[in-house]
Amino acid sequence: MRNAEEPVPGIDDAAVRALHDEVIDWRFKGMPAEAFGRTVGEFLAGRPRLSDAGFVGPLLVLDRPAMEHNLRTMADWCTRHGIRLAPHGKTTMAPRLFQHQLAHGAWGITAATASQLRVYRAFGVRRILLANQLVDPAGLAWLAGELDRDPDFEFCCLVDSVRGAHLMAEALARAGASRQVDVLVELGAAGGRTGVRDLAGALEVADAVATSPMLRLVGVAGYEGAVVHDVTEHDLSAVDSYLSGTRELVVDLARAGYFAGLDQVIVTSGGSAYFDQVAEALAGPWPGDLPVVPVLRSGAYVVHDDGFYRVRSPFGRQHRLAGDEPPFRPAMRLWAQVISRPEPGLAQVTMGRRDASFDQDLPEPQVVRGSDGAVRELHSCRVTELADQHAFLAVPDSEVPRIGDWVGFGLSHPCTVFDKWPLIPVVDGDTVVDLVRTFF
Repeated sequence: MRNAEEPVPGIDDAAVRALHDEVIDWRFKGMPAEAFGRTVGEFLAGRPRLSDAGFVGPLLVLDRPAMEHNLRTMADWCTRHGIRLAPHGKTTMAPRLFQHQLAHGAWGITAATASQLRVYRAFGVRRILLANQLVDPAGLAWLAGELDRDPDFEFCCLVDSVRGAHLMAEALARAGASRQVDVLVELGAAGGRTGVRDLAGALEVADAVATSPMLRLVGVAGYEGAVVHDVTEHDLSAVDSYLSGTRELVVDLARAGYFAGLDQVIVTSGGSAYFDQVAEALAGPWPGDLPVVPVLRSGAYVVHDDGFYRVRSPFGRQHRLAGDEPPFRPAMRLWAQVISRPEPGLAQVTMGRRDASFDQDLPEPQVVRGSDGAVRELHSCRVTELADQHAFLAVPDSEVPRIGDWVGFGLSHPCTVFDKWPLIPVVDGDTVVDLVRTFF
């Protein structure tokens, strides 16, 4: 995905490279026993093959060519449409993948919690957008120290209440912070998640920030994915309406003088389902030459999926700002072995809720690898239920798959896959080319 010798701005390359010095052992499920006691780098130097290196199932793997395609596709699209990308790191919590995203031009990395923020900073991520209101005094004290320690560290977070602004300011003052914390007024929607609900509330929050010496208002944030969850015409229209309200809030705050003197105004929204509409709404011209920097926070694109985002991603359906970009490619596959055929039409597979996502869609059986090593497509099997460590596989053909065969599953919603896997093989064909470390 990138030459390991090429430095990547915005992250500590040495810290990421040091992950290859970690010793493989029993802590990492699925890893070959033959690799125990060797470092990640030593293991990879032998160019192990997925099929015969001794990996045990179940095993999640990532496809390098698919990830390369997704990284290039998203980077090129953002460049063409004049929008910055700060992918949400919660999807993977993998500094190695953050490095690839930054190497492809990502503006920064988005976090959701103070603990995630600490992981990012352990690997030197320079620009972080915390897509939540941070009011925890211990977290704010740590943040103040981190900002004071590193003058190149750029940080901003959201604020959606007067009380939230006051709590932030009080905690930062107690911590003796010497740098202001940049904040974005968050716009919500009725019945949605966080965020102010109207202009009057936004102006009150902006006033609270403006009167605090500890905070600086630098823009507006929102999340259209909390408004709707599907891609019907009604849903897409609701997203347009919400984003129109975001634009109006930015303009109203600017006219009220809250952004005076800023050389950039950050306006951010965007999950992985409606980013075409976000770009259309936020990357267009702004009145009065307002210096808006539009920022997407889409994070799932790097690995895509075989379910939730396959249906909802703009590149998998008719979308706005259409170009000639191909769809994202699913880069996750989970291999699990058939261990029982207890009755006709049923197979039990060594994969369960501890291994795969199930919050949006059940895993999708796609291929089977038999004892001869040949991989064949599956067309009629389906997962009907997941237990903790078993999948119930409905098999119309009583012969395939058989006990001992390996089934490769596509997965849905990557945000609830990666947290189950601390060390993930990356493959190019059958060759393992990397092991990605996650930190949840």
